[in-house]
Amino acid sequence: MLSRFQLARLRAFRKRAPSPVEKEPVASARVVCIASGKGGTGKSIIATNLAVIRARQGERVLLVDFDSGLANAHLLLGLAPHHDLGHVMEGTVGPREALVEGPHGLKLLSGGVGRQALVNPTRRELDRLFKALRPLEDEFDLVIIDHGAGMAYGTIAHLAATSTLLLVTNHEVTALSDAYALYKRAHMVNEHIRVGVVINRAPDERMAHSGWERFRRASQQFLGVVPDLVGWVPADVAVEHSVQLRVPVTISAPESAAGQAIQRIASWGPIDHARTASAFYEKARRALR
Repeated sequence: MLSRFQLARLRAFRKRAPSPVEKEPVASARVVCIASGKGGTGKSIIATNLAVIRARQGERVLLVDFDSGLANAHLLLGLAPHHDLGHVMEGTVGPREALVEGPHGLKLLSGGVGRQALVNPTRRELDRLFKALRPLEDEFDLVIIDHGAGMAYGTIAHLAATSTLLLVTNHEVTALSDAYALYKRAHMVNEHIRVGVVINRAPDERMAHSGWERFRRASQQFLGVVPDLVGWVPADVAVEHSVQLRVPVTISAPESAAGQAIQRIASWGPIDHARTASAFYEKARRALR
């Protein structure tokens, strides 16, 4: 016969213990942020092709174009969305309604073009948007967020929440300087962030590695931490043609020098481990406060 005290402890344990038929919660998606210090680095080309490659490998991929009203991922993918992030933020449509399907089944959430609401959103508006986007994490294996150039409020909140950042730059001094500034800010808001650098549109390997060495030395000297060199992508006319065709270069010219280089970048190991302890957009909402 169990005592009253023992019965109470047993009931409490049963309430705490999970039922054997209960399923474990589905893990949220891995989230990779892609950003650059300045415009014109070809960041969106890297983001769209990375999404295509990963979707082709069988992953459920969501590409979020988080550019501030100057989105172009839909153009690069040959898509014509009826809704965008601005509509989701305003509550006009839900996030699932705003998704459009792209190559190999990837889904795109467009950032909109020329929408003032996205240029300088308030903390409250971003919080509402992040809350709306949170459920999407449970429906995808990989979420790729293509940020606008610079250090907008929304970008910094994303960097504070993510575990993995792909930083796209060029070999030019101005691009490297702006990329370093973003890298420094990322470490200020998130000391555990894993960062990989892509040197894009390089004339040749020597120039690419020269640019990387400048970035590496500055990072080591002033921050004491150095990102990964993920790879470099050569300047390639095949990319220009792909933009005109509105077909990603890894589809239109997969054997081109740029196509092959981006394919190698897509195999960067941290992409496969880009998951945080809690849901990404829950962390991003906390970063806004």
